[in-house]
Amino acid sequence: MNIENGGETLQWPLAGRQKAYFEAGYLLPKTLGDWLTTWSEQFENRTAIVDKTERYTFSRLDEQATQLAFGFLNAGLKPGDKVIVQLPNCICFVTALFAMFRIGVIPVLAMPTQRENDIAALCEQCNPSAYLVPEKFLGFNYVAMAEKIKSAFSSIKTLFVDGVSEKHSALSLLNCSPTALPNINPFELALLLLSGGTTGTPKLIPRTHSDYAFNFIESSKVCEFSSSTVYLAALPAAHNFPLGCPGIFGTLHVGGKVVMSRTPGSDEAFTLIEQEKVTTTALVPPLLKLWLSSREWDKTNIDTLSLVQVGGAKLDVETAKRVAPELGSELQQVFGMAEGLLCYTRRSDPLDTVLKTQGSPMSCADEIKLVDGDGLPVADGEAGELLTRGPYTIRGYFNADSHNTIAFTHDGFYKSGDIVRKTPEGNYVVEGRVKEQINRAGEKIAVSEIEPLLNLFEPIKESVIVAIPDDQLGERSCVFVTPANNEVLPTLNDLRTYLRGLGVPRYKQPDQLEITTHWPLTSVGKIDKKALVATAQSNMLKS
Repeated sequence: MNIENGGETLQWPLAGRQKAYFEAGYLLPKTLGDWLTTWSEQFENRTAIVDKTERYTFSRLDEQATQLAFGFLNAGLKPGDKVIVQLPNCICFVTALFAMFRIGVIPVLAMPTQRENDIAALCEQCNPSAYLVPEKFLGFNYVAMAEKIKSAFSSIKTLFVDGVSEKHSALSLLNCSPTALPNINPFELALLLLSGGTTGTPKLIPRTHSDYAFNFIESSKVCEFSSSTVYLAALPAAHNFPLGCPGIFGTLHVGGKVVMSRTPGSDEAFTLIEQEKVTTTALVPPLLKLWLSSREWDKTNIDTLSLVQVGGAKLDVETAKRVAPELGSELQQVFGMAEGLLCYTRRSDPLDTVLKTQGSPMSCADEIKLVDGDGLPVADGEAGELLTRGPYTIRGYFNADSHNTIAFTHDGFYKSGDIVRKTPEGNYVVEGRVKEQINRAGEKIAVSEIEPLLNLFEPIKESVIVAIPDDQLGERSCVFVTPANNEVLPTLNDLRTYLRGLGVPRYKQPDQLEITTHWPLTSVGKIDKKALVATAQSNMLKS
């Protein structure tokens, strides 16, 4: 028995910890394709998934995945091939994934918002054999972009299109004649997810059939999903959060219904909540704030919505307090990473825990260390970098050996880069990122210290601080703010005077101020700090 992870194949004798997880029952000998068969047998004629145009039962979803698996094999795909999958939220996205799982083809999940440069960077990392795109989505011609990518990467032999295509392989026209399905090892690579960093090119995260199944099965238990769960996939389904935390897969596992929203905005989502009687959804903080703002004028009946999960970035307490009264639903905070570890507030937790912490680890097998800059354990109650290992946490990024020596300890702990502290009750509170430090003339400024203070300043609705390279200081601090009132804009001097009044030393006060009305977002819905840095640098050159 072997397991492929981090770009290498390891025999069980060389992967003792993974073998121990298997023997302890955390990793099951069952592929993701096998799980769909099980669900079809259990829930047969129940509605499994709904999108804008179609509605599938579990039985039909299983049948369509098998047919498409035949089609992919007849089109030349074989076990081990990588396929860039760039589809919006639709039934085809789920069908295509399970078809690939059944034949050992590895989907590389790209976000619909990614464009040529982003996709090219993914291709350089994984050498895909094929690329699956929609014909068009929200007015963008994906086929034209895919053709450019194919011409640049010789490894890509086939373009698959969900829609009409005379030049390429339209999914609806594939030869789906039955053929022998290969035997798939459940402990081998199943899919490649994108890392969710705020800067740089995303790294590829290798998830196996068995560890990803544990990911969504255990999540569905912790989050108390059941056959009555109706889950709205509002975030891009290619993101780990809506896919498997518990997300789409976790909902299917318990016999619930998945509703695919093409866009995350409240205009479409609220209508779907009312029509499909949605009970649960997952949001990132910026999207949650947009939904909350929409409730001021959008009176669509969303009374069935009983649980809103929020993760992907830290949720401020004041916004957290608004969820119950304004959306009429329970809040669940989620902290985790596509690399593995997931923490949830429990539905039985006291309100104060839900509002002010990001919960506790999903599994008793999760191991966590909090360390200082020298890698030494911090004292109880102090913040430190979170290191973790466990049955569903990866042991290496895909084809990234040099980076893996930095991102993982010698004994297999993943260095998350998150600065976290542990409460006496065993919950975790995210304080920031290791790299969210500004080295200003040798003085270290913790972004997590200054941002909350600025967010309490009356003229400011929200603030984000980034480090800007500076010839004299090394780095200077630039704060981007969305104003509370567009007619009364704060000045840099206003911010400095306010912080000085709070006793904040001069070196920690911002060097530059930028006013913005909206935040640029990465493909996984986080504030794009790389874009903020570029804007700040450009504006300084103009001044």
